Amino acid sequence: MKKEEYIAKAGEYFTGGYNCCQAVAAAFSDVMGLPEDAVLKLSCPFGGGFARLRYVCGAVSGMGMVAGMVYGTDAPDCKAEMYPKTRELADKFKDEFGSIICADLLKGMGTHNDPAKPEPRTAEYYKKRSCLQCVQCAAAILAEDLEKNGRI
Repeated sequence: MKKEEYIAKAGEYFTGGYNCCQAVAAAFSDVMGLPEDAVLKLSCPFGGGFARLRYVCGAVSGMGMVAGMVYGTDAPDCKAEMYPKTRELADKFKDEFGSIICADLLKGMGTHNDPAKPEPRTAEYYKKRSCLQCVQCAAAILAEDLEKNGRI
């Protein structure tokens, strides 16, 4: 697929009800060589800044998951290469939005004390949040990186 297709696919997952992390990670399930259902299950807890705790944005976590599967190894020392790559991706996201923290991105709408139960996805939900833009931006950053490195 092409960059634009990954971005669109991530957006479709998100507007289809999946969380930010699921949307980004599942869009790249083909690149990771994993079944879509496995990726959706694995990435499910990371939405809302990790189970709606509003810490690291799920879209950023999704980028990290994909990067780990594409560039990582199962060796204990893979951290030496993965941490800089993951920070590079996160920094590009931060350059766009000013933060990688979910609570900051929600601009006062979400706190670390939010209830665990997700809010219903309504037109108002999408209108007042930047989540869709975050998902699409994360997918774009990741697709650009994968394209640059000959992985897509």
